[in-house]
Amino acid sequence: MTAPLIPLAAVIGHPIAHSRSPRLHGYWLREHSIDGYYIPMNVAPEDLGLVVRTMPKMGYVGANITIPHKETVMEFVDVLTDRAKAIGAVNTLVFSKEDTIVGDNTDGYGFIENLRQGAPDWDAKDGPVMVLGAGGAARSIVFSLLEAGSPKVLISNRTRARAEVFRADFGEKIEIVDWEAAGEGLGDVATLVNTTSLGMVGHAPLEISLDALSSDATVTDIVYNPLETDLLRAARDKGCVTVDGLGMLLHQAVPGFEAWFGERPLVDDGLRNEVLR
Repeated sequence: MTAPLIPLAAVIGHPIAHSRSPRLHGYWLREHSIDGYYIPMNVAPEDLGLVVRTMPKMGYVGANITIPHKETVMEFVDVLTDRAKAIGAVNTLVFSKEDTIVGDNTDGYGFIENLRQGAPDWDAKDGPVMVLGAGGAARSIVFSLLEAGSPKVLISNRTRARAEVFRADFGEKIEIVDWEAAGEGLGDVATLVNTTSLGMVGHAPLEISLDALSSDATVTDIVYNPLETDLLRAARDKGCVTVDGLGMLLHQAVPGFEAWFGERPLVDDGLRNEVLR
């Protein structure tokens, strides 16, 4: 009698030692009593294609993809989901029994679910959203905000040209705000999102005035080191509802875990404490 295969999954990046994903998925594997493993893999860019194409033959059921491979890995998948195509990046691979490699992007899903959990009364339709930054994370977030029904998304980036790409790609609901005028443009904003690395430990501070922002607004920051950034602290002091960035990391992992291991895990305090320890 052939023993059942033990499912394997991984997170692929370069470097990878800093990743909290093994701790995250390890917690869920224990919670669901699943005999499987989730492994960090440091893969150089020149080896990415060979590694990804070989993994299904080695018992892997899927993988997460992180910096610097999120765009490059698209060359090596067989099927891209619609949201991965629109965002232009992949963070989750699912290997089928036929060795078909499906590429998805769950970052925006994680962002929206984090807001819904951390601010239960939040609704994308409540009003305009301002997004600070125009990088890869911002693309996934803007896509998901529009999909959730945001009436208008204001993009403010230090380099205006990068913000203009969002208007070209996502259409007329995108409005560009010059970086220097971001604070002045917060008057009718219902949600403020920081997708830049400004305010992260080891990075320059995010300098934006919240004087024009309504105290009814929701403010979130995808930075989670520190867990409460200066932006979130200032927004909380103003009376705004604030949501930290750790939940985005946790929620984006849910669809992959479910596809790989057959159980839909919960994002709860136990998981947060495990990842933060």
